[in-house]
Amino acid sequence: MAPAPRIRLLPETTANRIAAGEVVERPAAAVKELVENALDAGARRITVTLEDGGIGRILVEDDGHGMGEADLAMALERHATSKLAEEAMLFRIATLGFRGEALPSIGAVSRLTLTSRLSDGAAHAISVEGGRKSAVGPAAGAPGTRVEVRDLFFATPARRAFLRTPRHEAEQAVEAVRRLAMAWPEVAFRVEVEGRIALALPPTDRDGRIAALLSAEFAAAAVPVEAERHGLHLSGLAGLPTFHTATGAAQHLVVNRRPVRDPLLRTALRVAYRDMVPAKRFPVAALFLEVPPEAVDVNVHPMKTELRFRDPASVRGLLISALGRALAVGASGAAPEDVAAPAWGAGSWNGGGFAEAAAPGYESRPPAGSFPGWTPPAFPLPQRPRTAHLPLGFAPAQPPPAHEAFGPDFGAEGPLGRPLGQILETYVLAEAPDGSLVLVDQHAAHERLTHEALRAQLVEGGVRAQPLLLPAVVELPAADAARLLDRAGELARLGLEIEGFGGPGALLVRAMPALLGAPDPAPLLRDLAEELAEMDEALALEARLDAAVARLACHGSIRAGRRLGRAEMAALLRQMEATPRAATCSHGRPTVLRFGKAELERLFGRR
Repeated sequence: MAPAPRIRLLPETTANRIAAGEVVERPAAAVKELVENALDAGARRITVTLEDGGIGRILVEDDGHGMGEADLAMALERHATSKLAEEAMLFRIATLGFRGEALPSIGAVSRLTLTSRLSDGAAHAISVEGGRKSAVGPAAGAPGTRVEVRDLFFATPARRAFLRTPRHEAEQAVEAVRRLAMAWPEVAFRVEVEGRIALALPPTDRDGRIAALLSAEFAAAAVPVEAERHGLHLSGLAGLPTFHTATGAAQHLVVNRRPVRDPLLRTALRVAYRDMVPAKRFPVAALFLEVPPEAVDVNVHPMKTELRFRDPASVRGLLISALGRALAVGASGAAPEDVAAPAWGAGSWNGGGFAEAAAPGYESRPPAGSFPGWTPPAFPLPQRPRTAHLPLGFAPAQPPPAHEAFGPDFGAEGPLGRPLGQILETYVLAEAPDGSLVLVDQHAAHERLTHEALRAQLVEGGVRAQPLLLPAVVELPAADAARLLDRAGELARLGLEIEGFGGPGALLVRAMPALLGAPDPAPLLRDLAEELAEMDEALALEARLDAAVARLACHGSIRAGRRLGRAEMAALLRQMEATPRAATCSHGRPTVLRFGKAELERLFGRR
């Protein structure tokens, strides 16, 4: 006698409930699916109502195309869709939804009522409770579709037990609508939670929607991003480095009008800001990527929030280079191809730079009393011909006599103003042309200037090295020394020439980057070894070199506690004005603060 079969087909209701576990993990997922259906139906107004965090009731109403009686019955069948006319379209997805799983999955775990009406027909409705459907019948309703979901997960109590508080679930649902609203600015969205309006967005353009969702402060502290390559088009706004948050919730990434949380895109965004934003802080951005539908697979994640690109390297490269270019231009107001103009404007400080363009006629010029080996860099963008190297060495540490303080060497006054003095031997105090006070952290500012100069040399072929008159021997732990020797070729491109010397932990340093002067090589090598130990071996060479450049810059910068002469202070200000990204140091900390009339009056209680 043959054994009884052990493999059997699951009942349709059970299969739908299993599918619901993938598609509808919480109320926010149900809201997302229903709003996407409304957008695919051409809706221009979408209203979402939530009760008990969406667990008790979800109502989504739209003014889209609507459905007739026959389509209404078919809409609750699994894998029934109007969005794939033929099988080949599965590889050219141009809609948000296409699987035909959302409605039957939601209906399998809740009490769902679907009412729809074509613009030239009568309204009809169908209900489903725990997967059991009713017949389609006549109903009352405006053109469009109305979906009401009650008692979500009543048919799967185990799933319901994993939900969090109604308030938290409602917040997640509102956030799902916010992300879709960012991608569809021409559509009006309204969300009500427990009878209160949580989101009300009228139709607008993209810039208006970004300002509405990410605040006017972000719009003021952001730079436009625009780039195109190999059929890919990237646009949007990126926050300046000093505008950052504690989480990545304010990073909006949209691909073909689909909001995503794709790891490749988020990593590229992090890399673009890696040496400008403090550790464990997140930049803010709203970026929109247009990709040929056949070049991206959106069917790799149940929630369709992750993608697979046919050419991920091109996507990553486009995003990193476009953001780098936009952030380098910063608040200068200059065209990208003409970014040699100062990256500081004459307007008020906005957290990332000066809001307006530089004063007319202001040109980048070599200031007196500059730092060793310096030319004003404008990496990575093209620039006007540079002047020769500035005078080596610092001006005398003691301030010049009063009658010389603002003589010919200080006549060139830029947007950061003229130096007034030094505070705590750490901060440079200056007076801007409009009378505002400017406070500059001398170490943080010079670190950024050194970083950009080293980076510019690296792009041009390699950092210029200065051979040591007497090679230095540095003793390190054997593992650190081995790690550095393994990267000796990369370090040579940075102007740091090392080789093994005797014991397993001994290194011979033959040359140092010329821009750094002659610092003690031991602390620098220890920090570089630590940096390399933390890096992923798979990290691209460019990323490894850039991280090492940041370390070099830190060791080659003037330190807090060093007295500066007026010539040195003026040189620092002028070079900051000529350097993109000078609002933050290589670790993302601010380099300069500005106190205008309003800020001073507020501090003194005058307003």
